[in-house]
Amino acid sequence: MRRRLPLVLQRLEQGGIETSCHATEGKGDAAFAASLAVERGYDLVIAAGGDGTLNEVVNGIARHEKRPMLGVMPMGTTNDFARAHGIPRRWQEAVDLIVRRHTRPVDIGYATGDKYFINIAGGGFLTDLSYEVPSKLKTMIGQLAYYVKGFEKVVNFHPSRLNIVAEGVGEFEDEYMLFLVANSQSVGGFEKLAPQANTNDGLFDVVLLKKCNLAEMIRIASLAMRGEHLNDSHVMHFQTSKLVVRAEDRVQLNLDGELGGTLPTELAVLKSHLAVIVDETGKTSYK
Repeated sequence: MRRRLPLVLQRLEQGGIETSCHATEGKGDAAFAASLAVERGYDLVIAAGGDGTLNEVVNGIARHEKRPMLGVMPMGTTNDFARAHGIPRRWQEAVDLIVRRHTRPVDIGYATGDKYFINIAGGGFLTDLSYEVPSKLKTMIGQLAYYVKGFEKVVNFHPSRLNIVAEGVGEFEDEYMLFLVANSQSVGGFEKLAPQANTNDGLFDVVLLKKCNLAEMIRIASLAMRGEHLNDSHVMHFQTSKLVVRAEDRVQLNLDGELGGTLPTELAVLKSHLAVIVDETGKTSYK
C-alpha cells in the first residue's frame, strides 16, 4: 500500500475526492483514526487493508450517531467481506468503485462490551487460527499460512460444551467443535460457508459443528468448499437476529478474525447500520 499510495490518492483526487490518509501503527490505531474522522465531519472513510483493519474501522465508525460512507480496498489475506460483496482486489478497480460512491445499507453485528463486527463472530479451536498466525507469515505465503498453522492445531483439537439461546429459534446445549455467526456468505476464504447469508436481511446465519473426529471434520470441510455442508448430520444451521452464547470452559470469541474477548457473549444485528460503497450493477468481481 505504501508503494501505491501516491497513485491511489491521485486517482481519488481525479475522481473528485479530497483526501487525507493515516498509516496505522498498532492495534486499535485504525479504530481511533476512523472515530476521529467521524468527529471531524468526513463524508467517507476508506479501509485499505485486510479483515482486521476493516473490523477496526467499523468499530471506529459504528458507535457514532452520524456515520460516513465506508469504502473498502481489500489488501489482506482472505478479505472475506470484500469477497462476499464482489469488491475488486485490483487496487485500480477498487478505487474507481469508491469514486462512483454508490452505497448499499449493510447490517453489522454488536457484541457484548461495545464491540462490533461486519462479517463473522465465532468460537472454537479452528477460529483461533486467524489471530494465531503471525502477520509476517501471512504476508509471505498468504492463505497457506492458515493451513500451516491448522496442521499444528488439529493434533490437539477438542470440542467445547456450549449453551446457545437464539431469539425466535430456541436453546441448544451440546459439545461443539466451533460456532460461527455469519453476516455474509464468505468466512475464512470459504465463499459458501453460509450460503443463505445476506448482509441486508437483518439476520445472522448461525452454523454449529457438533463433536466429530478428524476424518469427519475433513469430509465436512470438503463439503463446505462447495456449500453442501448444511445438510450434514454434524452441522446445525439457523437464522436469528440475536443470540447468547455461554461456555463451561474458557472459549475465545473471534470477531472478523480478531480476538474479541471470551464467552459468554450476546450478539445482535444492527440493521442497515452502515452505508458501504459497492458496485451499482452488482456485477463486480473479487478476482
